Amino acid sequence: MITLLAFVVAIVVLVVFHEYGHYLVARLCDVKVLRFSVGFGNVIWSRVDKKGTEWALSAIPLGGYVKMLDEREGDVPPNELRNAFNRKPVLQRMAIVVAGPLANLLLAVVLYWALFMYGVPGIKPVLGEIVAGTPASVAALETQSTIVSINGHTTPSWQEVRWTLLDLILQQRSAQLELRGKAGDVVVRELDMSGLSAADLDGDFMRKLGLLPYQPPVYPVIGQLTADGAAAQAGMQVGDRVLRVNGEVVSLWEDWVKVVRAHPEQSLQLEIERDGARINLSVKPAALEDKGERIGRIGAGAQIDRRAFEALLTDVHYPPMQALSEGVRKTWETALISLKMMGKMVLGEVSLKNLSGPITIADYAGQSAQMGLGAYVGFLALISISLGILNLLPIPLLDGGHLLYYSVEFFKGSPVSDNLWEVGQKVGIALLVTMMAFALYNDVSRLILG
Repeated sequence: MITLLAFVVAIVVLVVFHEYGHYLVARLCDVKVLRFSVGFGNVIWSRVDKKGTEWALSAIPLGGYVKMLDEREGDVPPNELRNAFNRKPVLQRMAIVVAGPLANLLLAVVLYWALFMYGVPGIKPVLGEIVAGTPASVAALETQSTIVSINGHTTPSWQEVRWTLLDLILQQRSAQLELRGKAGDVVVRELDMSGLSAADLDGDFMRKLGLLPYQPPVYPVIGQLTADGAAAQAGMQVGDRVLRVNGEVVSLWEDWVKVVRAHPEQSLQLEIERDGARINLSVKPAALEDKGERIGRIGAGAQIDRRAFEALLTDVHYPPMQALSEGVRKTWETALISLKMMGKMVLGEVSLKNLSGPITIADYAGQSAQMGLGAYVGFLALISISLGILNLLPIPLLDGGHLLYYSVEFFKGSPVSDNLWEVGQKVGIALLVTMMAFALYNDVSRLILG
């Protein structure tokens, strides 16, 4: 229910802003608006205002539309011809068409502005283990160094690092990283990303670069026990630290977990530390199936040093004017990256698997809503940008297709022919149906394959 409600709210907010952009500029150009509908299909509620506009809610809440007075869509009384959309100068028609996508981009700016004033939670860009052979290793980056900036652009969080590097990869540019070491020393390193292609963006390109977030070590100290688990039955207690298993030293919790998983129903001889004393115990992990694999489990959880993890969290926020500037920058950069990714898809350099449909969008809406208001506002901003950019594409049926026709009319001096308009509509329908089919296929694939 949370997912469904979050999705419907997102669609309604984005559609209302988009269509209100069309409506507002149409009214400024003295075009009569016959209907402003949120949703498609049968009208389930409506009212007519003093200007003759019907404000309606329709049955299918997956979009909306603004219907204007137009001779191409029906008879227009002679006394209202001056208020018909098709009778307006071409520049006014272009302004009305482009107003919808621009309203979505403006909404994204406002949402990011509010988000940056409120504060965006994130993780500090502190480097974890540097894997040999990766570009990060070649650049001599060091574990626990903090990425301060990339090519002069400040990077206060891992999210900003990822976005900045994604943009540079799409531009096929290298990255100059300014880093602050554990001792506070500042160094500059060149990260060569020429080995990555646009196709690498289908996967975890940050891992391919060797850029992994730092995680504080979790030591093999028991933090919790299940009452009927093998660990509790063997006499283990909260606070016990595992020193050795079958004579082998255990340094980290993950090492301890690997040993337990690898020994279902096999006795393990433990040396543990409890209140300064060393004790020997024997524990036999219970066996269970996990994804077709037989593993061991003892019913114990790690003791987490929450302060160490909380020290890696950050809250990115700015004063009002700087927040507005950051909102504009974020919207602009996200729009450009979206366009570049679309271009790479058209050229076949990036997989069409990156297309998402309504199912995935609904899933993300639900996840972000459950994470909190800030995450949901960020999701709305991102989808609003995507909607604005998608509608500006020069595809007939979309706003960008109409804008293309009117641009031709502006330079040609006369409207495009009815035949060309009709052919364009058919091509637009084919393209949109194909694109939606790919998106839905990807949605279903993600549901089935995870």
